[in-house]
Amino acid sequence: MNIKVQAKKYIVSDFIAAAITWLLFNILRYIEIATYGGFSSLKSYLSSFQVWEGQILIPFFWLILFYFSGYYNKPIGKSRLAEFFSTWITVTIGVVLIFFIIVLNDLPRSFEIYYELFFSLLSLQFVLTYIPRLYITQQTNRKVKCRAYSMRVLLIGAGENAKRIAEDLYKWGYTIAGFVPEKDNVPIQVDADQVLGSIHDLPQLMKEGNIDELVLAMEATDSERQLPILYSLYQYKRPIKVLADNSNMLAKVKIKTIYGIPLVDITDNNFSEAGKNIKLFMDKIVSVIALLLLSPLFIYIAWRVKKDSSGPVLFKQERIGYMGTPFWIYKFRTMYVDAEKKGPLLSVEDDPRITPFGRIMRKYRLDELPQFWNVLKGDMSLVGPRPERRYFIDQIVQRAPYYSLLHNVKPGITSLGMVKYGYAADVDQMIERLKYDILYYENMSLGLDITILIYTIKTVVTGKGI
Repeated sequence: MNIKVQAKKYIVSDFIAAAITWLLFNILRYIEIATYGGFSSLKSYLSSFQVWEGQILIPFFWLILFYFSGYYNKPIGKSRLAEFFSTWITVTIGVVLIFFIIVLNDLPRSFEIYYELFFSLLSLQFVLTYIPRLYITQQTNRKVKCRAYSMRVLLIGAGENAKRIAEDLYKWGYTIAGFVPEKDNVPIQVDADQVLGSIHDLPQLMKEGNIDELVLAMEATDSERQLPILYSLYQYKRPIKVLADNSNMLAKVKIKTIYGIPLVDITDNNFSEAGKNIKLFMDKIVSVIALLLLSPLFIYIAWRVKKDSSGPVLFKQERIGYMGTPFWIYKFRTMYVDAEKKGPLLSVEDDPRITPFGRIMRKYRLDELPQFWNVLKGDMSLVGPRPERRYFIDQIVQRAPYYSLLHNVKPGITSLGMVKYGYAADVDQMIERLKYDILYYENMSLGLDITILIYTIKTVVTGKGI
């Protein structure tokens, strides 16, 4: 399944629809308005610079708007009803913007012409956008059902529950990779050939089996039995689905999507696709502005760091980021050289390894400023759970396996855990701070990001850091 190719189909379709719509709308504008603007013929009007400029720019305007709506994020498995409303809402917003920016500059022979132009543009844009989208979606859904496009699913469980869920998933176009009983000596109700091993073989199966999704399909409804197995699945960085009627047992996740078969993805969060795209755009814009405006401060800090102690100005360290991918995080150096020659250590209050100026930087979080470069590169976001080192993650996951959920989003320069809890001096405190990061994960939104940024600015201004 090539998701990028599928997304390109929608992009090309939308571009062509926008170009045709604007051409037809300009013909209507000529009939109603342009004849009073000194144009002798339709040809002279359509070949004018103003019309050609719009004919080129308007389709790109629509692609940008559709991108920010999140429509292209998940091109596979679209709901036709959701697609209808998504298209209608985005088209309505776009037409209103075009109408007030461009069309209101026209001078019609009567005020009523504006109503005709508005609803004509709205109708044309919606119909010519939605019909090709619907066709592409229906073609894709047919290919999914016949498994031309298919997700490989591994079911945890091998009883009647797992058998029934597998049959439903197969009807919806999924490929059943196999079953893994949740423990030894449980009754097997599926074909023995489809049982791939025990729960202890799961790490090797995930490496070799080309698995796209995991489905928890155990027989038990007792959360005390299901939760340990569920938490152990987070480490594989795959979507995890459970039956909706059992989802109330989950203490660390929030339900977002219910499919045709009653399954919910418990590794997803409440952040909308539109919100994700706007967040990414703002990350890039703010990072560029910050790096430019703060460059004099960067020079001053670099001078103070060199003056304070010998060693490099910048300190880089490997951290674990989105989907468990390692990356190098950059900071202004706040400790003496070889501060961790005895192994990884977390900083504590009155830490003798911290330089005098390093203590000031930590208090006002100035040491984190180079991470705007990490954001610009795409390793991090402005707001998100703080990235940790593998050494500490391994210890955290042993006691709080749901920590792996945080790898489903990009780490941030600042986080809810940092503004509400602050720095952690040991693993126990890191787990305490994790509660705030999970709370952020469950309730991600642009509004929450803005709130965290405001708290962060307050922390920087007041110096309420370590």
